Amino acid sequence: MGEREIDQEILQDEIKKGNISLILEDYQDIFSDFDPRSYDEKALSDDFLQECKRAVRDKQEGFELRLLMPGKKRNFSHETKIKKRLKEHFEKHYNEKQKELSKLKIQGAIWFILGTCLMITETFLYNNVGFIFTLLKVMLVPAGWFSFWEGLGKIFITAAERKPDNDFYRKMASAKIYFLNY
Repeated sequence: MGEREIDQEILQDEIKKGNISLILEDYQDIFSDFDPRSYDEKALSDDFLQECKRAVRDKQEGFELRLLMPGKKRNFSHETKIKKRLKEHFEKHYNEKQKELSKLKIQGAIWFILGTCLMITETFLYNNVGFIFTLLKVMLVPAGWFSFWEGLGKIFITAAERKPDNDFYRKMASAKIYFLNY
């Protein structure tokens, strides 16, 4: 068995472990082609992020993100900056998504309470007669139901739709990032 075959076997074993392994041609594969800044400030590539999302979907927190590079192209000073940049990016976006979800749930609760209050108010007006009371009842019933269901929709449906992004950034923020030769 040749040395090249052994290297391929070792690479395949590393890839098969319960971690994420992505093969890169160079460091630029991680970053946007249109961003001229240095590695510690550069925007991440949409392709890189999409590939990470696909790979992370079924993983639990605490996995290793292994970025496989040709040994001849590796630069340890660049890798230190890139690891730091990746961690900062994922932590920043995780915190933003957490705040967004919390804000959404609070808004949903406010809408729900408002709808409940409108329906209770309409209940108190139910037996009253006269144009003003009839007009108020006509306006309060749909407004109450709309607010009630909109609030529940924000809490349960919209929040659930946004949860996968939050989960992705949480998992990536907790990942251990390594560069390895291939």
